[in-house]
Amino acid sequence: MPVAALAPLLVALSACTTVGPNYSLPNDAAVNAPYANAPIVGADSAPVTQQPVPANWWQLYDDPALNELVTDALASNTDLRVAAANLARSRAALQVADSQGGFSGSASATFERAQESAEQYLEFSKLPVDNLGDVNLSVSYEFDLFGKLRRGVEAARADSDAVVAAGDLARITVVADVVRAYIESCSAAEELTIARQSLALQKQRVSLSQRLRDVGRGNQTEVTRGQTQSDTLAADIPRFIARRQIAQYQLAMLLARAPANLPPAALSCTKLPQLRQPIPVGDGAALLKRRPDVRQAERQLAAATARIGVATGALYPSISFGASTGLVGLLDDLGTSPTARWSFGPLLSWTFPANGQRARVREAEASTAGALAHFDGVVLNALRETQTSLATYAADAQRADALQSAHRSAIQSADETHRFYRAGRESYLSDLDATRTLTSVSAQVAAAEGQVAVDQVNLFLALGGGWENSAATPGAAAVPAAASAAVSGAAVQTGESPAVTKDSAK
Repeated sequence: MPVAALAPLLVALSACTTVGPNYSLPNDAAVNAPYANAPIVGADSAPVTQQPVPANWWQLYDDPALNELVTDALASNTDLRVAAANLARSRAALQVADSQGGFSGSASATFERAQESAEQYLEFSKLPVDNLGDVNLSVSYEFDLFGKLRRGVEAARADSDAVVAAGDLARITVVADVVRAYIESCSAAEELTIARQSLALQKQRVSLSQRLRDVGRGNQTEVTRGQTQSDTLAADIPRFIARRQIAQYQLAMLLARAPANLPPAALSCTKLPQLRQPIPVGDGAALLKRRPDVRQAERQLAAATARIGVATGALYPSISFGASTGLVGLLDDLGTSPTARWSFGPLLSWTFPANGQRARVREAEASTAGALAHFDGVVLNALRETQTSLATYAADAQRADALQSAHRSAIQSADETHRFYRAGRESYLSDLDATRTLTSVSAQVAAAEGQVAVDQVNLFLALGGGWENSAATPGAAAVPAAASAAVSGAAVQTGESPAVTKDSAK
């Protein structure tokens, strides 16, 4: 058969179907369940709205010092540098997979002084020693007849998308850690100020009790009790100082700098940052599309599905068409017609299904089942984390509101007692006690509001906000900046939907 007649056959073979299942999510996957696409449970009992979660959610605090900390962390955090390196590695792996098959070529040149074996040429007298040359140039084209290479590219692309999602997860975690540490530092400073005020008032009360005892209008028991309370308040102060220092050490680690080199505004913060609006939580379906860990698990499932096709394709032969030319012979004769050689034609290579190759297909199918189970687990965990964060936030917000009411009553009581004292209708000790009660309630309010602020950060983290518009954030790392483009382009590049398609037969 003339070689030219093989061309139509090879073209027809190259159009063969791709083995293995096309990627899809089963209809009964957790992400498709009604509860995963309904409004988030618990949102109606918390101080939140159904508006979509903004990308740069930390800007809702309207705190320039916090914005500066987040920007610096996105530019220098070591976790994000690791994520950027992982993304670069995954993209290189995708390029390797994408370059498999198709055209390939090689060239070689060997010049040597040698003596060939005579008997390999059925000669029984010694061949002379001479200078030999071998120059070769070859090119070939491998046809991906059964889609093994295409499935490999599909798996590599899904792996790269999963790494992008992992980078997004690292980014929002770093942002949440920065905001949480900043809030902890501000909260500790606020509670430290109140604790020092309480201690100063208690020392005044002890001093007054001692004077009353000395003039016979009091007793030692009151003095001892007051001194015990004073020592107890003093014992709390190192705890608040340590909390503030620990929070600043955490910020320094997140920003990859020394604690003394933190922005001055972050070091001097004494009041909690306040949200300028209720937290927007969106709905369940948007939550699952937004959270990076859900996207990562979905892409891992796509990669595992593609590897079934890779393992299945290994059961079939590979066909390539190649040509080569060269010069082989005595070095002095290279370039003459007797040393010229050339060849071209198809090459079929088939390793028969043995050595557990079919078991590798079953192994890939089992891995896909495990990836689906993992994906379902991530979806359920995302819903649980959000619902739990909402419930905790609602309860702590209600407690803070109740303490605020008690605080207003304590302020009113302290004002009235002080007016009575100035009018001579109450003792100085009563006035001091009312003020001390006020500072005690103030301390409880500060602690409760600090916990509410931490709950807000935990809720934002559970909602998965902070990655959609990362390229607009100054100083963002390489991974976040590439996230949106990589995710939006995944379906176009693979020709698949990130949500649902239908499994096909092999």
